Amino acid sequence: MSKQFTVLAGVLCCASYIAVAQLIDRTTAPNAINAGISKSLSQQIGAGRGDINTPDSSAVNIARDPFRSIRRGRQLFQRKFTRAQGQGAAVGDGHGNINTNLAIGAGLADSCASCHGRPRGSAGFGGDVVTRPDSRDAPHLFGLGLKEMLADEITTTLRQIRTSARTLAKTRNAPVTLPLVSKGIRYGSITANPNGTFDTSRVEGVNPDLRVRPFFAHGGTISIREFIVGAFQNEMGLQSVDPELTAAVAGATFTTPSGMVLNGALDALEAPPTNDPNADPDGDGVKNEVPVSLVDYMEFYLLNYFKAGTYNKRNDHDRDSDDAENGLRTFQRIGCTSCHVEQLKIDRDRRVADLETVYDPLKGIFNQLFATTTPLFNTVHDTSGFPDRKLPKAGSFEVNNIFADFKRHDLGPNFYERNYDGTTQKQFLTTPLWGVGSTGPYGHDGRSISLEEVILRHGGEAQSERNRFAALRSLDRGELIAFLNSLVLFPPEDTASSLDPGNKLDPNFPQNGHGSIKLTVLFNNPLDIE
Repeated sequence: MSKQFTVLAGVLCCASYIAVAQLIDRTTAPNAINAGISKSLSQQIGAGRGDINTPDSSAVNIARDPFRSIRRGRQLFQRKFTRAQGQGAAVGDGHGNINTNLAIGAGLADSCASCHGRPRGSAGFGGDVVTRPDSRDAPHLFGLGLKEMLADEITTTLRQIRTSARTLAKTRNAPVTLPLVSKGIRYGSITANPNGTFDTSRVEGVNPDLRVRPFFAHGGTISIREFIVGAFQNEMGLQSVDPELTAAVAGATFTTPSGMVLNGALDALEAPPTNDPNADPDGDGVKNEVPVSLVDYMEFYLLNYFKAGTYNKRNDHDRDSDDAENGLRTFQRIGCTSCHVEQLKIDRDRRVADLETVYDPLKGIFNQLFATTTPLFNTVHDTSGFPDRKLPKAGSFEVNNIFADFKRHDLGPNFYERNYDGTTQKQFLTTPLWGVGSTGPYGHDGRSISLEEVILRHGGEAQSERNRFAALRSLDRGELIAFLNSLVLFPPEDTASSLDPGNKLDPNFPQNGHGSIKLTVLFNNPLDIE
């Protein structure tokens, strides 16, 4: 941990800290132990978007107090929204043509944590989402920003190859076919014709427009921002106000406060319910239900949200360590990593910190996990009179243990799903395996009760790998499952870290003193809690 983080981490580590999944607003629901969100919704909204010199705006906080911004986004994610704030009947309240508007089938929640709340207090898994007649599990959101960045960079590379093919075809006055390869992953090939048209019939695992869409099981959404705006609307009945996203849908270019570039002239984007803070799209009498500043904080939080951890006892001379390491080698040997690619490199990391969470029986005083924080920002001085800007270093970053290829695959009828319009969904994105040891039941639909069962469900493009797994000795099969079980999620508020290592001698341990990933100590003013 860097010196700047070490100094800050010593400030408040002994303060008591209580958190759960969905959080009440203690300004409206006070209690004896001061549990809940410290700031009211209006305080979280602050001065709106503003700019980097507007006090109490999302722009100034993201640029100058980024860890407060992440924490505020987290508190919004956990917040229990009320009817008075606009939470209520979702799209159509269950009435309408679901063949053309899947949002009608969405459930009604009062918090993001209603669907993404396990393990305790995390942006995890646990909800049930009716995007098709057969309900599917809501996925965990660990590493969501890494997924967005990888998908966007892969898209950029694939489109550069397309441009090169077109240039060569015009120069040679003949069709040119080039392989589509990005980050070592093959997406088929594309043929450019001299007249500027393309043959995309051999493009694999991605739409013909070559845009990798990393969100939703079928690969439907480009960005975290669209994901947030859609979830507020469809699952919570809350309408976000986002003028820039509206403009981007119409063809403008918009770089979000988290650095994601959206351009409706290049990609089909999902429009927000309104761009007018005085509008009331759902007619519930509440206007400006989710102001743009709240979308900014939520996007920044999920961009920077922690990646999953590893519970591999390799430092404990434990038999489980040998099992997991042998299991990984077997996983590789039978071909699973042809789709579940173990590590991928980001060229330009937009986060401000990274968190590495591993098995550590000494430092992990509550759950045997310990998280180490690494800063990824540069401090920029200016003459504004405000605190220094803390900007992402934008360097490269190796994403380990993701086990994904950002492609759609056909895994055979055992994974097919019915659509409301009578068609069948046959292709789904490769599910990243980080966290899989914590997220049963398994499969994007939650139909498999064990890791072994979901592997044996594989067919189609993975039939040969499935057969090799089925033919393994019992010992080898058990070691492979042990490896998968070592890829875990964790509760941030209960996991000791370099920011708050905890204290087992606390008289109220483990209710207090268990350690946590306490971003509060990194605020410009740690005494002003969120």
